[in-house]
Formats: sequence, C-alpha cells, structure tokens
Amino acid sequence: MSTTADHTPESVNGPDPEGLPSVNSTPDPSTNTPADAPVNATGDDTVNTDPAATDTATTRAGNVVPIRPDTARTPEEIPEQDRPAADDAEPGTVVRLVDPPATKPTWWETAGNATARPLVARWLTSAEEFRSRARFLVRYAAHTTAFHALRVPVYVPTAFLRSFGAAGRLVARLRAWVYDAESHPVRMNARDRADAELYMKLREIRNETVRRRMGPVMFAVVVLLAIVYLCITFVTPFWNWTGLVVAMTLVGWWGAPADKPVAGRAVDAVKTPKLTSSMIEDALCSLGIGGLNQAYAKGKRIEFPNPIARDGDGWRADVDLPLGVTAGDIIAKRDELSSALRRQIGCVWPEGDAKVHEGRLVLWVGDTDMSKAKQKPWPLAKPGATVDLFKAQPFGTDQRGRWVPITLMFASMVIGAVPRMGKTVTLRELLLIAALDPRAVLYAYDLKGTGDLSPLGQCAQAYGVGDDPEDIERMVVEMRELREEMRRRTKVIRNLPESVCPDNKVTPELAARKDLRLAPIVVGVDECQVWFEHPEHGEELEEICTDLVKRGPALGITLILATQRPDAKSLPTGISANAILRFCLKVMGQQANDMVLGTSQYKSGVRATMFARSDRGIGYLAGEGDDAQIVRSVYKDATDAKKIAAGARTRREALGNITGYAAGEAVDVEAARLDPLADTVAVFARGEDKLWSDAIVTRLAELRPAQYRGWTAQNLATALKPYGVKPKQVWSTDPDTGKGANRNGYTRDALTTAKNNGA
Repeated sequence: MSTTADHTPESVNGPDPEGLPSVNSTPDPSTNTPADAPVNATGDDTVNTDPAATDTATTRAGNVVPIRPDTARTPEEIPEQDRPAADDAEPGTVVRLVDPPATKPTWWETAGNATARPLVARWLTSAEEFRSRARFLVRYAAHTTAFHALRVPVYVPTAFLRSFGAAGRLVARLRAWVYDAESHPVRMNARDRADAELYMKLREIRNETVRRRMGPVMFAVVVLLAIVYLCITFVTPFWNWTGLVVAMTLVGWWGAPADKPVAGRAVDAVKTPKLTSSMIEDALCSLGIGGLNQAYAKGKRIEFPNPIARDGDGWRADVDLPLGVTAGDIIAKRDELSSALRRQIGCVWPEGDAKVHEGRLVLWVGDTDMSKAKQKPWPLAKPGATVDLFKAQPFGTDQRGRWVPITLMFASMVIGAVPRMGKTVTLRELLLIAALDPRAVLYAYDLKGTGDLSPLGQCAQAYGVGDDPEDIERMVVEMRELREEMRRRTKVIRNLPESVCPDNKVTPELAARKDLRLAPIVVGVDECQVWFEHPEHGEELEEICTDLVKRGPALGITLILATQRPDAKSLPTGISANAILRFCLKVMGQQANDMVLGTSQYKSGVRATMFARSDRGIGYLAGEGDDAQIVRSVYKDATDAKKIAAGARTRREALGNITGYAAGEAVDVEAARLDPLADTVAVFARGEDKLWSDAIVTRLAELRPAQYRGWTAQNLATALKPYGVKPKQVWSTDPDTGKGANRNGYTRDALTTAKNNGA
C-alpha cells in the first residue's frame, strides 16, 4: 500500500477528508496510487524523501516516525496513540476502582499507635543496672589506680631519661615556629620560578612574623633565667635539684612519642566498629537470597523503621526486608551474616518480630561473643539466698546481659539439645532454684548415670542415677507414689471452700499450710528417653509423666524433662504438646526444633539450628513471655552446685523439711517387681471365666493394698499390655444389682495363655 506525500492527519473517530475512502469502506485502487513508481523508489518523484513534506511524530522512546501507520516499515515505527483508556472499554461498561482511597491518619491515631521512648536512660530507672554500672566504675577506678601506683618506680626514671630528647624536640619545634619554617617551601618555590615580586612579598611577611613571635619568646627566656637565678640564690640545693628533676620528668612525660608513652594502658579496650546501614545492606545482599537480590536489582531497598542505636553492649537495628523475604531467611544464614559483618558468630543475633510482620528483622550485634562474655554473678548463688517458686526467678541472661526470669510453678518444661551443649547443667540450675525454696519437694533423676545431679541428693525426696534394672524399679515405685500424691491433691483442692481456693489450684497461701501438704513438687529427669523406651516399664512411665504434665501444674507439681534426642519417641506427643516452658539449645534439624519449641516455630524464625558448637548453654526459651528469646543459662560446676545445695539443706533443716532420700529413707523396690498378670489371674475365683476390669482392680486392691490401691481400669490395661493381653467386651453380672451387661474385661483363658507363654 502506498500514499502520496501530500496528506492531512485525521483523528481515529473523526470524519474522513473529502476524496479519501472511509475507514470501513473498500478502498478504490485508483485512489492515491501512483501510476509508476512504488513507495521509496528512486527518481525525481520519490515519495517521503522531503522531510518538510512528511508529517512525523515522536514516540515516548524519543524516536521520530511517520504519523501514518501505513508508511511504517517496522512495528516499532508505528506511533503510540494518545487517547483515554476508557475508549477501549466495552460500551456500557462501568470502570470500578479497586484501590482504597488514600486516607491520612489523624493526629490521635498516629499518637495512639506510636511507641513512647523512655524519658531517661534505663540505668537511671533500674536499680539493678544502676548498681551494676556503679560497681563497674568503682572496680575500674580501683584497678587503674593500683595498676599505675605499682609502676611509679618505673615511670619516674623512664620519664627523666626521656626528658633530654623531649627537651631537644621542644627547642626544635619552638625554633621552627619562631622562624616560620612552614613558609619556607613556599618562598623557595617562588625563588625557583624567578618570581621576584612574589618572593620579596613572602619574605617581608616572613620577617614580620619572626619579629612578632620573637618578642614573647625572648621575654619568656628572660623570665625563666630570672627564676633560675632566684632559685639558685635563695633556695637550698636540695629543693633546686628536686624541682629540676620534677620539671625534667614532666617534660619527659608529656614529650614522649605517641607510639611509646611512658605509662602503659591499665585496661585493653575492645574497639568494635560502629554498625551502619550501609554495612547491613552490604551484608544482607551478600547472603545470596534470591528475593533480596531481585528487589535490589529493581531499585527497591531495605528500610530502617527506627534509627540504629546502642542497646546494652551492642547495636540494635530494626530492618524491614523487601517483599517476599522473611526474617527466617536471614536467620538461616547466621554464619554467612556474621562473616559479612566481619564479626564473630557469637556477636551476631538475628531475630524476627512477628508481632509487626514476618519481614521485620531485629538484628543485634554485640561487642563481644555472647558465649565468652563475662556473665553477671547469679543472684541466687549468694549465701543465704532463698526463693519463692510462685514468683519469677533469674534463669539466665540475654544477649544484652540482662537477666531473664523463669517461673517454674503452674508449668511443665522440656529441654532439648544435641550432646555436650549444656542441657544437664541447665537442668541442674533449675533444680537448684527449686531447692532454694525450703518448702519444695525435689525428685532428681540422672538417667545418664554420670552423677551430674548428685549435689541435689542432699535436698531431694527422691534421687536416682543410672539405668540399671534395680534403679529403674526404684524410680517406677517413686513415680507411682507421686501419681498417688497428685490424686490426693485433687481431692484436697476439690474439698476446699471457694473462699479459700477460688481458682481450684495451689496458691502460695495453700502451699504454706503444712496441714494440707500442698508444697511445690519439682521433678527433674535427665535423658528421659531412657524411661520412655524401657521395654518393661516404658509405657507406664510415659502414662504417669503425661498425667503429671497435664494435671500436675494446677496441683503444684512441675515436671522438667531433658533429652538429647528430641523426637516422638523420646518426647511423646502428650508431653511435648502440653509442656508450657521450653528451652532448646543447639539441635540439628527442623523436626527436633519444633518438637522442643512447638509446632511451626522453625517457620516463624525461631530456629535453634543456628547456634554454633561454641554456643554452649545458649538456647531459645519459649513460654515464659509472649515471644521466644535467646538466653544463656548460668553455669555452675559441681563444686559450686554442692555449696548452693548445702545452703538450701541448712534452711530446710531449720523448717524440718528433710525427707526421703535426703533423710536416708529406703524405697520398697519390691513394689516395682509386681507381676500384675499373675495377680490378675489370682483374683479369679473358682468357676469364674471372665471378669470386668472394674471388678479386677477392686480385687487387686484387696489383694495388695499398698501396691494396687487407686488403680483404675486404664492402669490395669497399661500393666497387661506388655503381655499381649487387651481388654474386650465380656458378659458378666453386677454383684450389687444382679443385672448382666457387656463391659470391658478379661477372660481367664486369655490371661492364662499369656502367663504360660511368658513362662
């Protein structure tokens, strides 16, 4: 298709010019078609060769193209049509906006959602932090004074000997200042360029400067000579020599080279670089996170909602990550992040803040490695310290060195970690806290068998170590007794008047009453998987522990389980799902992380997998507050633990609360050696082929009251399950009513067969 050079542009919807076909009509072949030459042909009548005769338009990209589409040679030369977007809508279509209108929050809304900053520094409002800073300043001043006082005999002769060189340097500097040595290179440059006028001008300025400076110097020299003359004339030689030595010592002190001072440093300060936004951006971009790099490639950067500021012994930065990037992505690369920031891994602690959004990263960079930093003295290690388990007690310190409390009452706890990360030491610390409450009753079980919990034996109602058969049997008896104690407590709480116990749980006031016997009970089990995997007593111990975890907290019973293999077998679901307090040191995978800390904690950014092997005693504590927090537990070796436990025993003796193992009482191990299958067969009377479970447990209680009192049908089923006997529906007659019915029970044949197979 061709066109002539002489044409007039027309709008799309406007009328066609006269002589041109309409838009929707079939064009006449004779219209606007040259007879011979085609478009862009050479010759005198070439079309579109005269710029003045060709209408053009400029595209948004800046290209000049013909305004008529039919003259374009490529799609890129077709100009974009500037018309309203509504022209493309279907007739009768209403365009509806989906974005909400922009609204500016009121001053009241802005102020109400704002976070008020403290009026004064934290150390002015916290007595503990104020005392900590005061103690530090006193220790620092005392150390510095003592350090330099001991070295005075070295400082004085050193400064005196250096005074000669210092005096020479002082005279040389004074001479250079008087004779304006600074201008010498400028004057020499003017002389070398043969600029006589400039040279004479600079020389005159220099001479004027020398005259102006020479006067005060000469006056000072005259005054100094006069002072020397007066001292020689009127002062004794002793004081003259003393003054000369002191003056030369001071000259040597202040005139010493900067790299060789007379006095050394009393304290080697650790200088850490200031954390800046550019450092954080560079570090985050080097982690190789796709969403982060794509955002930066598009010109989108991370945001800092709050200024980077000092927070304790480090820097805190709140970072809003780009869209689609979560704090968990950064936490998973803690090693790489610490390398990018050029800090030790123990100094870099990234955390998420899900209360804001999943993309909020709270980055805290400490001055020193958390695992190597000096921890504050544990307040409970002081002689005579006592605690109230119903109140929060100092458990460990966070990255900033602040104490993190823990409340053991009304909660059960699980501790998980790979071996050699401080799990047992943490459990021992918690049991020491419990021992410092003179009312508390302790059960300490060291199934690892190394005796790490032996310091607690002098205060414990029950103490067990090892996994030998007789040890396990004794522990089973003690746990059965504890379950009976829990049942007794339920009856006591149930029968108390509402005015005394309105919430149906143990309170500090009830625990203080000796007649009710509702003192706190704390049970600590190290390597609990040994219990739950035991071939004979595992199911019974699991059942008892699950019951304690579910019902025990309201009755003043706290169960603390520690394991180095947090899985479904080591931490049964009934226990892991109901434990409130959770402390997870280093683990190796997501499953172990969520088994200890709770479901989906790994996805939420709470990842104990980020801890290094050097982070011993450091873990995530969940359940004490709204969010999980990183805590470094208190390390007390066996010697310190024995001292603390000995003090706790002294206070218990004053209250008369030394019982059980601590008092030398023995445990009836024979109770653990019961044969429930043989006893169940024995309670069948002659001629009875089947009995209900309720009837069997009643007869068992009559047969051996000390061992079977309080048993239920469920206890019987658990005890008989290892023998392969399960309850089933049996027909029997109720002796009280004389009516027959189908209920869960056992047949003599099934029990006898199981007994014979076991024999």
